[in-house]
Amino acid sequence: MEDGFSSYSSLYDTSSLLQFCNDDSASAASSMEVTDRIASLEQRVQMQEDEIQLLKSALADVVRRLNLSEEQQALSSRRGPTKARPMIATLPLRPSVNNGTVLPKKGSNLPSPSGSGSRKDNNTSTNKSTVRRANSNEHVGTLTRKDSGESKGNRTRAGSTGSNSSGKRSDSKQRDPVFNAGMRRVTHCKEEGYVKMFLKGRPVTMFMPKDQVDDYCLEARAELPSNKLKLAWVYGYRGRDCRSNLYLLPTGETVYFIASVVVLFNVDEQLQRHYTGHTDDIKCLAVHPDKITIATGQVAGTSYDGRQLAPHVRVWDSVSLNTLHVLGAGYFDRGLVCLAFSKSNGGNTLCAVDDSNDHVLSVWDWQREDRLAEVKSSNESVFAADFHPTDSNVVVTCGKSHLYFWSLEKSTLVKKQGLFEKQEKPKFVLCVTFAENGDTITGDSSGNILVWGKGTNRISQVIQGAHEGSIFALSMLRNGTLVSGGKDRRLISWDSSYTQIQTVEVPESYGPIRTIAEGRGESVLIGTTKNFVLQGTLEGEFVPITQGHTDELWGLAVHPCKPQFLTCGFDRQVCLWESTYHQIIWTKVLDDTAQSAGFHPTGSVVAIGTQTGRWLVLDTDSKDLVTVHTDGNEQLSVMSFGPDGNFLAIGSHDNYIYIYAVSENGRKYSRVGKCAGHSSFITHLDWSVDSQYLVSNSGDYEILYWIPSVCKQVVSVETTRDIEWLSHTCTLGFHVFGMWPDGSDGTDINAASRSNDKTLLVTGDDFGKVHLFSYPCTQFRAPSHVYGGHSSHVTNVSFLSDDSFVVSIGGKDMSVMQWRIA
Repeated sequence: MEDGFSSYSSLYDTSSLLQFCNDDSASAASSMEVTDRIASLEQRVQMQEDEIQLLKSALADVVRRLNLSEEQQALSSRRGPTKARPMIATLPLRPSVNNGTVLPKKGSNLPSPSGSGSRKDNNTSTNKSTVRRANSNEHVGTLTRKDSGESKGNRTRAGSTGSNSSGKRSDSKQRDPVFNAGMRRVTHCKEEGYVKMFLKGRPVTMFMPKDQVDDYCLEARAELPSNKLKLAWVYGYRGRDCRSNLYLLPTGETVYFIASVVVLFNVDEQLQRHYTGHTDDIKCLAVHPDKITIATGQVAGTSYDGRQLAPHVRVWDSVSLNTLHVLGAGYFDRGLVCLAFSKSNGGNTLCAVDDSNDHVLSVWDWQREDRLAEVKSSNESVFAADFHPTDSNVVVTCGKSHLYFWSLEKSTLVKKQGLFEKQEKPKFVLCVTFAENGDTITGDSSGNILVWGKGTNRISQVIQGAHEGSIFALSMLRNGTLVSGGKDRRLISWDSSYTQIQTVEVPESYGPIRTIAEGRGESVLIGTTKNFVLQGTLEGEFVPITQGHTDELWGLAVHPCKPQFLTCGFDRQVCLWESTYHQIIWTKVLDDTAQSAGFHPTGSVVAIGTQTGRWLVLDTDSKDLVTVHTDGNEQLSVMSFGPDGNFLAIGSHDNYIYIYAVSENGRKYSRVGKCAGHSSFITHLDWSVDSQYLVSNSGDYEILYWIPSVCKQVVSVETTRDIEWLSHTCTLGFHVFGMWPDGSDGTDINAASRSNDKTLLVTGDDFGKVHLFSYPCTQFRAPSHVYGGHSSHVTNVSFLSDDSFVVSIGGKDMSVMQWRIA
């Protein structure tokens, strides 16, 4: 702990501050001139502000270390009950939001914000102008749910007239208990020992083991699991389509976002913290001049029950991770694309640009949640917005074919357009920053850097052809050096007269440079369009500190005996991850988009299924190709080895399950045949413990059983009902039917996984949620712990081999999340 304080105390020389405190030369009794006394007072105030900044940074480090210590203590005493201590119950640094409720400061005269989403907007003066937005056919244009012809939350489902029991029952027998859940109907036939559930009007009959027939009761109440999940690590970064979303905090934490999670990553100590207040994709981020307060903006979303969630800005404390304010719920349209705090007035105002047709620019007094001004900025895309560093009444925005200088005059924003004059007007003005003398500097799609004189809208200097292609990022370092980066993957530094100093080229595998941030000392942080975060210097080599996928994710496989897991997706990348140290072991680029994966029981090889019907086997240690085969021409949804390692089952979208005999420790494959009987595509497969049987689910909610060695279907209920299954990834079955929510149509749950100790069940759904149930989950409306973080459909989930963590992957949010089981 002392080391932490010493590292901060070295940043400032406090001896001079003490000297000022003991010096009364600035007092009224002093013989100094008034102007000198004022200068002395200003210097003293500046010293005190520096000291306050130091204390805040040190406090943030203390809180982070306390959290780490408590987590380690909880892990070490996991076997016995422990009482967790509140994180910082005695440190009410700012008003906070707990469980979505805003808590105002004590003694505040401000009205508490309402939960309706309008907040301060209703209290603004009547003479304040209100922007009338252009109507849009796609009010929520950035939803990231699975593509479907109808809304998940508002579907009309076919009614069901299925019988309550089989035809063998007589009318004199007791009626089955029936539960109605929206359009889902569940019945129980005790005589024959099955539960029948209707999904989209289709009956799904699930037989229970014989030893449960007599005692099973559909009305019994299921219990919540005693275990819970805690987000431990987030893999990935959103650089592909977002800008200015990478910063270094005084605590040494790098802050960025992916999906609906803001990650605070301490690279030196390899620790992550997470802000999880958002409900959908985060698209922009701004850091306050105090380097502690952070603002993040999200897109519109859809809740679990189909309600629309409004886009909004959340202002939060990076020390406590408490939400301080929520701005613009019900005001912004579609989402937020740009955010920036003012600099010269202590960061009291915040500007925001939304994703509406008119890209409305608004300025807020964020502490009062009061909108000061608003204006339609442009009907073209806006890429950046920022306050002038010395004038908090000036905002600069840029985007497609425009650069605007906005002046805040009372409650009105007055526009002054940037004049390109003799300079050829670029198609896109992509980024903006400011020089020490107040000049505005822009980078554009023509590869030029333009300097605009302070207080003017005219070009004062041009660096023609600074880059080959678009300039995506500009950053002014503390020492006055300008750094630019762009599509050509070059990072170029410029001195105060805009003379090139040096150039560093980022390897092609990392992608073009999307954003640049100043790191500690001489280090620089880079975010790339291929979702890498790189760290290095302007003289040396850059190394990745974070990386992730760049397209939709579906494939997830867990190593059978090591703390490793593998992911693959539409970006054709296969990634093997180490879960203990959160490092990537290797990546391999395929010729086809990947859909599924499965490890051999020995862990020596892994099979990858693609969307073209091709599948391949890779050596786990060397990532070398072992073999390639093709079955059909449709996507392969499941790759599953039998527990004895002698068979591989491949579930395809052509309705077949292909069976291969496996030998030589997973290196030789010969086709046995294909299991035909499903009338829709295969979704999930599970093997019996003895490798003799296979159970499958399909897109039309069928449950079929097979003898894979001869590719024959098993129709005898007495044979299948007592089979012990090695895993439970099938989403339909007696042991898991309780996980289906009210009104579900059978597609809302994408994946399930049972823990190896057979006590927990985890699922991933279409609403970005991870659910934790008790296993077996055999009661209707079983309760669960629900966890957010993903902003897209959760396409796959799995327990690690030792049940210490759960891994979940998001589809279009491209994130991989690792959850600790507590």
